[in-house]
Amino acid sequence: MALGYLIPYSFRNPVEGATRNDYNQESFWYYPWGTSITHKGVDIFKSKNTPIHPASGVEGVLYAGHMPGKGGNVVVSLAPKWRLHYYAHMDKVSAIPLSVVTHGSTLGTVGNSGNAANTPSHLHFGIGSLILNPFRIDDTPDGLFKAFYMNPTPYLNTYHTPQ
Repeated sequence: MALGYLIPYSFRNPVEGATRNDYNQESFWYYPWGTSITHKGVDIFKSKNTPIHPASGVEGVLYAGHMPGKGGNVVVSLAPKWRLHYYAHMDKVSAIPLSVVTHGSTLGTVGNSGNAANTPSHLHFGIGSLILNPFRIDDTPDGLFKAFYMNPTPYLNTYHTPQ
C-alpha cells in the first residue's frame, strides 16, 4: 500500500495546449449539474481532436473504451498516490487497457461523446481517491462522496509548461 505513495505525482494538464482560460475555476462540485447532480470534475475545453495525455508521469490504464450514458468514450487510470484519473467525453480513445502510460503517451482526443453530445468539445477530467479522506466530507449536495474525490483545479492551476 505504501508503494503507491512513494511514486512521485508529477502533474501536467492532460489536454495539449490547454491553459487556465480553457476551464472554469468554479466547476468542481458545482450543483446542480444535470443528471450528474453534482459536477465531480473539471471540463477542459479545446477543439475536437486535440490530443489528451496522461496527467501524471506514469499511470496504469484500467479501462479504455465506451461507457454508455454519461461518460461516452473514457479512459480510467490508476495514478500515483492511489488516485484514479477519469478522462471522459473523448472523441477517440487510443489507450490500451492494462497498459502503462506516461506524459508522452496519447490517451485519445478531445470530443463530446456521451451526455456531452450537445456541448462544445471538451475533456471532463476527474480525480478520485482509493483512500478514504473523511476530512473532505461536507454538507453540500453529494458532500458525503467528497471523501473519494479531489478537486483537479489546484493541480491544473499550478501546472507549468516544461522548459
